[in-house]
Amino acid sequence: MHLAQSWSAHEAVLFDLDGVVTPTAEVHMRAWSHMFNAWLDGLREAGAAPAADLSAYTDADYFAHVDGKPRYDGVRDLVAARGIELPEGDPSDEPSAETVCGLGNRKNDSFNEVLERDGVTAYPGSVALLDHLRDLGLPLAVVSSSGNAPAVLEAAGLLDRFAFVMSGVVATERGLPGKPAPDTFLAAAVELGASAAGCVVLEDAVSGVRAGAAGGFADVVGVDRGVGADALTAAGATLVVTDLAELVPADATEAGAS
Repeated sequence: MHLAQSWSAHEAVLFDLDGVVTPTAEVHMRAWSHMFNAWLDGLREAGAAPAADLSAYTDADYFAHVDGKPRYDGVRDLVAARGIELPEGDPSDEPSAETVCGLGNRKNDSFNEVLERDGVTAYPGSVALLDHLRDLGLPLAVVSSSGNAPAVLEAAGLLDRFAFVMSGVVATERGLPGKPAPDTFLAAAVELGASAAGCVVLEDAVSGVRAGAAGGFADVVGVDRGVGADALTAAGATLVVTDLAELVPADATEAGAS
């Protein structure tokens, strides 16, 4: 049976946020690009070690090293891939600090500036699915690597739709490893009083799909916003869609439109 017809057979639904509920992945991508390219430009101008790869940061770098991961993990992985040595630093580092944490904080400042200036509007198909799941009475949670998740949900007018928000801040406070480890999803399921085997995970990032697959969840839906269906399937997605509206039964859509 297609998932759109079997939601009521599940206990709860766990949503990634950026790229699944809201198009904030695009804001994150712009913020990462601005931060990394300005930083790499500075290294080139300063004559950094020639063995390091200081070529321009691209969207391919985002999908390969950053997408879906906690902020500092994204910095750490990109820097390592470029052969650049950078001190770890501390989360309290100023954004100007030349450390992994400093660069992560620099990117966060850029993201918040864009969010405050432009706001965010949820994907219509995602709102349609949220409406349907609300009508079914299924408990919902957001599981995001972003520490900004509550602010993004509030800006989109959707914070009250979720019984629990596992943000990057909450994960850090609890000492939970980020995606692709399944721990944040598993903890969110517990918060909803659900078993992993009774939950559906919705993710657009390869790292997030891997987390869902590793957690033994009933279904892991890959939402293809640019990564590619093959990559999501290879990571463990049991189903791939391009829009969450595909997961709303036709009769529910028609009822909502009447």
